[in-house]
Amino acid sequence: MNDYLLPIADGLPARDSGEWVKEKLFYVKRYIDVFEVAMRGKNWRRRIFIDLFSGPGKCVIRDTNEHLLGSPLISLQTQYPFTDYYFGDLDQANIDTLQQRAANCAVSQANIHFLVGDANSKVNDVIADIRRFDKQYISGILPCLNLAFLDPEGLELEWETVAQLAKMNRMDLIIHYSQNGLTRNLDKCYATEKDTIVDKFFGDRKWRDVYKTALNRRESIGIHRALIDYYKSKLSDLGYVVIKDSDEIAREPLIRNTQKNAPLYRLIFASKHPLGNN
Repeated sequence: MNDYLLPIADGLPARDSGEWVKEKLFYVKRYIDVFEVAMRGKNWRRRIFIDLFSGPGKCVIRDTNEHLLGSPLISLQTQYPFTDYYFGDLDQANIDTLQQRAANCAVSQANIHFLVGDANSKVNDVIADIRRFDKQYISGILPCLNLAFLDPEGLELEWETVAQLAKMNRMDLIIHYSQNGLTRNLDKCYATEKDTIVDKFFGDRKWRDVYKTALNRRESIGIHRALIDYYKSKLSDLGYVVIKDSDEIAREPLIRNTQKNAPLYRLIFASKHPLGNN
């Protein structure tokens, strides 16, 4: 195996990251591995992995210079690879770098698709392909099985993107829910009547009522618990099996800045099948 597919420096750019990215990638790899082992024996039309904030394919820990495989290379090298991959990024340079690395994997290059642009727009290209695959009737063959990892750096993921993906027959989601991004934007977005990045993140303005109610309780931890439960209730409305919990940790891992012990983001695992949340 060449350096491009190993967690080492390979002469190409890597995404600058904090130590905490290790925890995120651990959970993502575990979900992908379980997902593929559990589902590979069925007659799916396609098994599709979607990563709309892919980056260059590797991460480098800024304090130690340790290199890690990012989600694209993890997914490409899982024990039972997907049949099709969609990788997107706003930065052309990231996609060029990822494409160079991915060219060395065992997956057919014809089945790896690269998209440059805003994830909230490029998702339509992915959905169009899935719908085209699903329209092809094949006796005894199930529709496409899809897993989307949505990993923005902040609040760039709009709710409409989540809702569009959820319209697919079988679409599991791993969502980067940016608690830190909300902390930095809640007060100023709540105070304005204009449409804001938080409105787009939640897909409506009702989050303001949730925020106001939680704020009046004067419990800062309760604010984020209330908002994430509201977000998860919207996932439930889309048909996903979600678990709400009064416990601040609940069922979604909380990733912290390991130097400051400050909450950064949570990972929400959403499946329309009850077993997908175990």
